[in-house]
Amino acid sequence: MVKNVDYESRRRAVLSAAINKHIHNAEPVASEDIAENFDLSPATIRNIFSELEEEGYLTHPYTSGGKIPTEKGYRYYVDFLVSQIGILDEEKNNIKREYKGQMRGLEDALEETSGIISQATRYAGIVSFLEWQDKLFYKGLSRILEQKEFNDPEKVRLLVRALEEKEHLLEIINRDFIIDKVKVYIGHELEYLEMENCSLVVSGYHKKNKPQGRIAVLGPVRMEYSHAIPVLAYISDVLSDFLENIE
Repeated sequence: MVKNVDYESRRRAVLSAAINKHIHNAEPVASEDIAENFDLSPATIRNIFSELEEEGYLTHPYTSGGKIPTEKGYRYYVDFLVSQIGILDEEKNNIKREYKGQMRGLEDALEETSGIISQATRYAGIVSFLEWQDKLFYKGLSRILEQKEFNDPEKVRLLVRALEEKEHLLEIINRDFIIDKVKVYIGHELEYLEMENCSLVVSGYHKKNKPQGRIAVLGPVRMEYSHAIPVLAYISDVLSDFLENIE
């Protein structure tokens, strides 16, 4: 039993290392790329890769023998493996400083928040407000288009169209609104063809303990979840505190 537990822990560690590697370089991961992180041979890593591929957590492009994560792999990573590194004090201070600037009223605060999210995560930031059902704020589209996944003009066209169709985007962001926690939608979980190459990290914000709206990070499925999730949670808290002082 102990051996089985140890082997399963090793498999999880290999999967996590492969996903982290792919997130940071956008390239298929070879066994040699991560063998140096473990006291294992590349051949042993390849065997584990093969098992993970058979189980649907990894796949391989036709043009490469290396592996890339599937959406199932990313889901397992987000739910069980991701190590949320938290936020450095400097980053917290930078975020707080933005809310001590020249924001004038609710609308200005929400619009600025979309930019703060984008700046902090290096993806797109989106903000909705419950009482304005036909309006949302987003900034940072160019940051998504810089990602390798969007070198394809057709993918760019679909994403731009998705952001223009605000009603559908609002429906996604406000989905499961009563859930008071960060929620992650990966690829096809968004149930929106135009955004199947994207992931969306969503959190709520409040005023006087009442839900006011949603904030979100939109990026590629190959998102740096370990950073985006805690950053969004922190901005949610700071925005909620800020709104307490707005009439």
